[in-house]
Amino acid sequence: MNTPPPWLTPRTAYVHVPFCAHHCGYCDFAVTVGQDQQIELYLDALAVELATLGAPQPMETLFIGGGTPTHLSPAQLERLLTTLCQWLPLPAGAEFSIESTPESITDEKCRVLAAHGLTRVSVGVQSFRPHLLKSLDRLHRVEHIPRAVEAVRKHIPSLSFDLIFAAPGATLADWTADLHDALRYGTDHLSTYGLTYEKGSPLWKQRFRGEVNPVTEDDELAMYETAIDVLSAAGFEHYEISNFARPGHRCRHNERYWANEAYHGVGVGAARYVNGAREMNVRNTNDYIRKVLSGESPTFQSERLEGGERAVETAVIQLRRCNGVDKIRFREQTGFAFDDLFGERLTAMISQGLLDDTGVSVKLTRRGKFVADGVIENLMASGGR
Repeated sequence: MNTPPPWLTPRTAYVHVPFCAHHCGYCDFAVTVGQDQQIELYLDALAVELATLGAPQPMETLFIGGGTPTHLSPAQLERLLTTLCQWLPLPAGAEFSIESTPESITDEKCRVLAAHGLTRVSVGVQSFRPHLLKSLDRLHRVEHIPRAVEAVRKHIPSLSFDLIFAAPGATLADWTADLHDALRYGTDHLSTYGLTYEKGSPLWKQRFRGEVNPVTEDDELAMYETAIDVLSAAGFEHYEISNFARPGHRCRHNERYWANEAYHGVGVGAARYVNGAREMNVRNTNDYIRKVLSGESPTFQSERLEGGERAVETAVIQLRRCNGVDKIRFREQTGFAFDDLFGERLTAMISQGLLDDTGVSVKLTRRGKFVADGVIENLMASGGR
């Protein structure tokens, strides 16, 4: 029997847990603060939504994000993981990840995670500088970080850090120190994100009122370049625009996203991509619980891209990978030849030194990575012609 291709039938799944002890000023995710009394009902709703799969669906990667999933108590984590392993079982060798924060992860919680096969913990460190944690409105303190690392290392095979550069008041020296501190802790993986002022977030409002000053574009570029150079020199693979890993520690779950392959999404605000259709659940936790437990679908948005539009989307997502777009795989996945799809725009960006075409693949050059958003916008403007 032929197995459906991974861009149609999911082999990976994301589960959203929205609860947090604190809503950080820059965050625009679907989070819920001050409603811990809803956690048990939310776990009920997750189980009901998962049951709509009809039967257990074996996955190759599973990612629990948030929010702060490790804000849950050990008993609540136990309940969540038991439900997930029932409906989304993982074979030997699968990747099972969870997001955490330095103040929320404990030895007891890590024991629960390990007992259910978690292989990877991604800790939202963001910075090791106290003044930058304050400017980012983070709840944790620097002294929480070593305790979190110790707990994860004792039980879980792979440790990842999230770091944010270009926070208000940050300098290149601050960022360089953050990178070296992350290396000192021996992390296996680093996600490095330039701060984004999401419209409507508290930090965006502060910027709008002139209460914070963004880092200049030149300084932000220097920070990104420094991340590439420091982490590459330390033996990390720069495998996606914002992500670096020691050999054997790439995030396989996120690689499925960057390949534009199918995935399940469960929980409030979760997105899914199944059989060419993209859907998103409602972003309000109370609405999600009410809808699911009353037998309604939590989906509020759905779209299906066809033909050239879907091919363009696949191309710009895959270009985020440092290996770029494999032309043969791209044609198999989309039905379009990459060169024909973008024509003169592709030729122009190659001549400008922004893209490199090996004949087998097309990828961003080092210079292209610095202006990746512009390259992607240019390709998308082609409309698949």
